[in-house]
Order: sequence, then structure tokens, then C-alpha cells
Amino acid sequence: MTIRSTLPRPLDGVRILAIVGDDYEDLELWYPKLRLEEAGAHVTVAGEMQGRTYAGKYGYPCTSDAAIGDMEASDFQGIVLPGGWMPDKLRRDEKVLELVRECAAQGKLVAAICHGGWIPISAGVYRGVRVTGSPGIKDDLMNAGAIWEDAPVVIDRHFVSSRKPADLPAFMAVIVDHLAAAVVV
Repeated sequence: MTIRSTLPRPLDGVRILAIVGDDYEDLELWYPKLRLEEAGAHVTVAGEMQGRTYAGKYGYPCTSDAAIGDMEASDFQGIVLPGGWMPDKLRRDEKVLELVRECAAQGKLVAAICHGGWIPISAGVYRGVRVTGSPGIKDDLMNAGAIWEDAPVVIDRHFVSSRKPADLPAFMAVIVDHLAAAVVV
């Protein structure tokens, strides 16, 4: 017996890059990955090494599909940057910053939640952009030239940001709608 979903798949053919590393925020990686896949997108999870299993803050494992160093922004319609303590390390990886800069410059989705905003800060792409994030990085965001808003989700052109795991439903609804609107039929 074949079971077929009757859910709409507005993101068929859309390719999204998600970043992973040790101490990622478990929900902030898995909820976006699964929600995007449910909508039809192909999500590639990249870490420092392909095939390595990374532990989330709460111990949930994630095995990377690919190595960050092998990724090209041109292969994706956007990038998802989960929080946790992971972004503090990966914000020092020049390839991660290059991917974020290229996505931003090409008008592709740059989505960050919680402490994930540290990566666009270090990439230098938030100046003049309306954003939110963990209150713990509010000063960092403002010092980087971002325009801080305390809201569950903020969208400014192709930049989508959110504060915390409890905001994931709003964050993902905006991301799916944004990507679906950009899909050429």
C-alpha cells in the first residue's frame, strides 16, 4: 500500500542550505529542516566535515550531509542559521561567512534564529536590516548596524529572523511563504 500525502508542496525544487555544528540548538535546526522538507524543499545540512555527527545542546544528534567547504551559494535558494552556541564558533569560518554574504548579495533567503544572528553579524550583512534574535545578542545586532525589533519573526526583504524556539511556527510560516512566492512557476 502506498501512502501519498495530500499536503501542498509549494517548495518542490527549492534547495536550502542549513548549517550544523556542535552545540546547535536542537529545535532550531530540526524544526526548519523538517518543515521545509514537508513543503517539498531539499535541505542540505552542512557541517565542518561531511558525515560527522554533531550533538545538539540537548544531545539530539545530526549527521551532516556535506562539508561546509564544499558548498556554493549558487546551488541554493537560501541558508538557515540555527542558534545554540554553534554560531559563536562557525562565525569564525570564512567559508560560512562567504556563503552568507553571497546569499545576501544575490537576494536569497538568509534566515537566522536566536544566536544564529551572530553569523550574519560577522558576515557584515545586517547593516540597516530590520532583525530580531535572542535578547542575549540584541546589543551585538545593534552594534552591527541592524535595526532591532522585539517580535516573534521579522522579515526585511530576503532576511528573516526570529528570537527563540517558541517562535519557530511563525518563523517557518514566513520562510515557507517567502520561498513559495519566489518559486517561478
